Amino acid sequence: MTAFSYHDDEILVTTSHTVPGREITGHHGVVVADVTPGRNIGKDIAGGLRDIVGGRSKSWEKTLEENQETALDELVEEAKSVGADAVVAVDITDESLGGQGGMMNIKAFGTAVSIR
Repeated sequence: MTAFSYHDDEILVTTSHTVPGREITGHHGVVVADVTPGRNIGKDIAGGLRDIVGGRSKSWEKTLEENQETALDELVEEAKSVGADAVVAVDITDESLGGQGGMMNIKAFGTAVSIR
């Protein structure tokens, strides 16, 4: 998968549990965002062929990357709604819903905090 960077002008987002050079002054709880993209028959067929012949499915990788970014966008909105300045200990997971060939769910979660 390709790496991507995430940036928001109002909320700092980090996978670490601390923010170097900043002090965490308050905790607002865990924030969670779920994204379940709709299926795409073209990508399903192409992905199925990749399963048979081997190789990577660039279209599915791009879709996964876009949906991870959407999950982070929603996570930031949740953090803003509780008055946070940052989200620390961020993790992104994905899972297949409904077994092989089912839909995919991307979940982003972390701890909303105030920093100074």
